[in-house]
Amino acid sequence: MDIRQLTDDFAVSPQIDVAHMKEIAGAGFRSLLCNRPDGEEMGQTDFAAIEDAAAQEGLEIRWIPIVSGMVTQGAMSEFTAALDEMPKPILAYCRSGTRCTMLWSIAQYGRLDDQEIVSRAAKAGYDMGPLIQQLSNR
Repeated sequence: MDIRQLTDDFAVSPQIDVAHMKEIAGAGFRSLLCNRPDGEEMGQTDFAAIEDAAAQEGLEIRWIPIVSGMVTQGAMSEFTAALDEMPKPILAYCRSGTRCTMLWSIAQYGRLDDQEIVSRAAKAGYDMGPLIQQLSNR
């Protein structure tokens, strides 16, 4: 598994599989947040299978599927609510972790300093500088 911490309470990962549930729970995560639609690519584990395996490990899980590059206000509201309501720490996953990091960055915009968002994302291997610049220019 490739878990990348953004904060003490939030991390992201590329696509996970049912076999990863014990490792995720063992790492102390209490919640899973899936931001990937089913059927995005061949061989991808569907959400229902992940949901069942997560339940067996006592993890809370939510599905907020985001088509890459198409974040709606409703999905953003759901994501922010999940961050506020789900037991922490939370592990979010998508195809590469980028989508989850982007959503986290948007949710933190105005809450955290812009440079802190960019820095935390960069330490995890994601470039959110252009996104934060775009948000700043609105």
